[in-house]
Amino acid sequence: MNTFHQGAAAALTVGDYAGLQPGEARCPGPDVQQIIATDALPPPPILRSTHYEFLGEQDIPFQRYTSPIFFQQEMDNLWSRVWQWVCRLEHIPQVGDYYVYELGHQSFIVAHTAKGIRAYYNACLHRGTKLRFEPGMGSAPELRCPFHGWTWTLEGELAQVPCAWDFPHVKPEDYRLPQVRVETWGGFVFINMDDDAPPLREFMEVLPEHFRDWDMQQRYTELHMAKVLPCNWKTALEAFLESYHVLETHPQLLQGTGDANVQYDVYGDHVTRFYAAGGVSSPHLEQPLTEQELVDAMLVGDRSVITDELTVKPGETARIVMARYLRGILGDKYRVDLSKVSDSEMIDTIEYHLFPNMVLFTGVSLPMVYRFRPLGTDVDRCLFEILFLRPLAEGEERPDAPEMFMVGEDESYDIVPGMDQYLAHVYDQDTANLRAQQQGFKASKKSGETLGNYQEVRIRHFHRTLDRYLQRDRQEESRWEP
Repeated sequence: MNTFHQGAAAALTVGDYAGLQPGEARCPGPDVQQIIATDALPPPPILRSTHYEFLGEQDIPFQRYTSPIFFQQEMDNLWSRVWQWVCRLEHIPQVGDYYVYELGHQSFIVAHTAKGIRAYYNACLHRGTKLRFEPGMGSAPELRCPFHGWTWTLEGELAQVPCAWDFPHVKPEDYRLPQVRVETWGGFVFINMDDDAPPLREFMEVLPEHFRDWDMQQRYTELHMAKVLPCNWKTALEAFLESYHVLETHPQLLQGTGDANVQYDVYGDHVTRFYAAGGVSSPHLEQPLTEQELVDAMLVGDRSVITDELTVKPGETARIVMARYLRGILGDKYRVDLSKVSDSEMIDTIEYHLFPNMVLFTGVSLPMVYRFRPLGTDVDRCLFEILFLRPLAEGEERPDAPEMFMVGEDESYDIVPGMDQYLAHVYDQDTANLRAQQQGFKASKKSGETLGNYQEVRIRHFHRTLDRYLQRDRQEESRWEP
């Protein structure tokens, strides 16, 4: 069995910077760009560039994750001003379909109407009762309050008031359901509570251009699962923004993942990227695997369906062999042509973060989308959702969207029907640390977390943008007392 040691991926010891400027140090060995340069089918140009920026070395205060006051600042100045993903178009395919989305104390109804998609605050204008109680998908010809029966059309017009004689002061034109801005991209439906916010495409910055060759609208939702996590929503999100934790948390992945030489990119205010090469040995391994051993070790996600013995021929790499095989089996399974999809897009982990809480993967074999959001007004709890988006064959009817499967707080992801068992174990490992981290924030004598300059730059970028929305300076954080 191969072994690893903590210093294998470190060219420098702590405190020894060999004349490098902050943020310039990198893991020794080939980087992602050097690895993909030897692929048989090269990746698109958007993957053949880097975009890193050194963003400082300050600690991130733990109060950001634990303070109810800070949490309320987020509700008032962040969530009320950003575009946030609510659902997929396949959740509301027909007129009359709706989706109830909740965040903190807020609740919204996104409805497919005869005049297009509209979004409303989920509250009756009579005495405030929620028009729809349950989150998620539903269908109805109208929006009727379950308390007194006030009714609105799907277009938000007041249609019925029982005992209208008692409400001569209620003018229908004044009692339209208040709307929330709604726009779509890539099959996703977004809302924004801020009437003065920029359009969605402007908010997304470079992301639509980067996804030009990855048509997210030409995909369908195969799985949708969720789990309540005992931590702040940012705690959960940030666990998926870096690969630094793989060595300790996912040691089984070291034999087929370049964890320490992942590429990290930051763009503008709202977009960052994580680009991890598969089919290579971790720099942490004392003895790199042979190309044949690498093929045998690549068993994550759809790769675990492989039962054939794959042989690496002279002049080939594990990446080439695995990508070629996956093109065949996944192309057949989903009836799509993958012959021109690059090796990297088939086997690498290419993950984008759209501020504040949406994470998208571009790949075919790891086709996930994540969402992290506050659960009610509890600073110590959040909802983590995972969707699997599969390619939709040309001319094929889009399957109905599945109901969201709730995983119990103490249950494994392997209970989700259709979930790959190997990948479920990875998610179990990811989320197992979060309770202890949230508790440690409060127990710590030290007041904040220390981040790596490169491997954790996406976390720092996230907090820099968060500061801009909250219009706060970190020097003022002593005011955010729990």
